[in-house]
Amino acid sequence: MSALRRIGAILTKEFIQMRRDRLTSAIMVVMPIMQLILFGFAINSDPRHLPTLLYLEDRSAIVRSLTAGLQNSSYFDIQGEVQSAEAGTKALQSGEAAFVITVPAGFTREMLRGDRPQLLIEADASDPSAASNAVGMIQQITQSALKQDLKGEWASLAQAPPPVDIVIHRMYNPEGISQYNIVPGLLGVILTMTMVMITSIAMTRETERGNMENLLAMPARPWEVMAGKIVPYIGVGIVQTAIVLLASTFVFGVPFLGSVWLLSLGVGLFIIANLAVGFTFSTVARSQMQAMQMTFFFFLPSIMLSGFMFPFRGMPAWAQGIGQIFPLTHFLRVVRGVMLKGSDFAAMWPNIWPMLIFIAVATTVAMARYRSTLD
Repeated sequence: MSALRRIGAILTKEFIQMRRDRLTSAIMVVMPIMQLILFGFAINSDPRHLPTLLYLEDRSAIVRSLTAGLQNSSYFDIQGEVQSAEAGTKALQSGEAAFVITVPAGFTREMLRGDRPQLLIEADASDPSAASNAVGMIQQITQSALKQDLKGEWASLAQAPPPVDIVIHRMYNPEGISQYNIVPGLLGVILTMTMVMITSIAMTRETERGNMENLLAMPARPWEVMAGKIVPYIGVGIVQTAIVLLASTFVFGVPFLGSVWLLSLGVGLFIIANLAVGFTFSTVARSQMQAMQMTFFFFLPSIMLSGFMFPFRGMPAWAQGIGQIFPLTHFLRVVRGVMLKGSDFAAMWPNIWPMLIFIAVATTVAMARYRSTLD
């Protein structure tokens, strides 16, 4: 009985400790709920409604039927037309479109003569899994759409072989090599995990060791303390970036087509954004364990909703909206766009300014929390 009483006393102490540690208890409850929501509702390996642009040099009724069939298939979301092939290429580079479909001049005339005109499908294959299902369905969708118009004297054209020769250009990753998509993305994942964790734990460690009183007694302003704590870890992030990029080039053979300076800008902003998050967590956490828990609470939705593990466009609209908040989402587009597509600053700007806003918000919150600690 004495052993049971001792065990009971220890159990009581642990329950009291769990009740007092509200942050850890909340994370233990929220984390499985978040995982259920993400895996149950947000993750989809078969993306639909992919943004598609048309370049039409033929505007017959048959072409209208063809584009309507693509729209009704649920795989393609026709968002408008481009006026030149160059405009279509820029849309693919910036990520504005996942597909550009070109209908050449004389398309209808050649098809009705039985000459099997070409229908050009340019697909952004930088993420092979995002476009593969839609590309695989294009032949079936086209034949089904044209059957409505190929009747009477043209009914024989609806039989095999198909009346249209579909030419598919898988842009930026024609062989569908998964390393081209995964390895650049790993740079963002590694920086997210290490930068947030290392900063939050470093600041929390100051509190646990009793050094925070010395920092608070210093005449340094909050932003000065924040800068002094963050700058050393920027160097750590640069070293990690160099290791990943060297491995991607010489080990995995990932091409690097864009500007080193543009990628450096994206990496710098991304590192600062994650360090600001880590500093914010350190002002909330009361122990290194809590800091680590908060890091994983931020890290899990980042990798799930950013497009690293699953196609971003395969997620429902509400999940994409949440994913747009995380800097990892925009950094993945920058690093893949620069390395695989050779994108310029104008194409990457839509993903750079969200990181700037995130940095401003995270820094403001971190300094406000640090001031409350001073008070």
